[in-house]
Amino acid sequence: MAELAEHRRRQLAERLALGGRWQSWEAGELVVARPNGRPVSPHQDHLEWKQLLAAAGVRDVGVHVARHTAATLLLQQGVPVRVVMDILGHAQLSQTVATYLHTPPELAVDAAERISRALWAQAA
Repeated sequence: MAELAEHRRRQLAERLALGGRWQSWEAGELVVARPNGRPVSPHQDHLEWKQLLAAAGVRDVGVHVARHTAATLLLQQGVPVRVVMDILGHAQLSQTVATYLHTPPELAVDAAERISRALWAQAA
């Protein structure tokens, strides 16, 4: 809430600075808007994403693929699920777990080897 309040404060300052050039949107004020108050163009947003990828030397992928990759890598690096949830902006932990938490093959193999050692070591 504090971040949204700060965003709103900055947005109101931009609106005052623009005066009559600020263009209110028919549906009301937008949380995310262009600097003149108008909605962000999906086409322009897509172009800017592609430019960002090219400038970074990263292969061309959709923003949702990049989001999924980032979440998966964070979880594989041991970042707590709660932190990944906060980064992604999910309201519920179950959303993050159901969507992004997968068992990497190497962890499944490790788990199988551990249970094998636990079972067969006791039998010997």
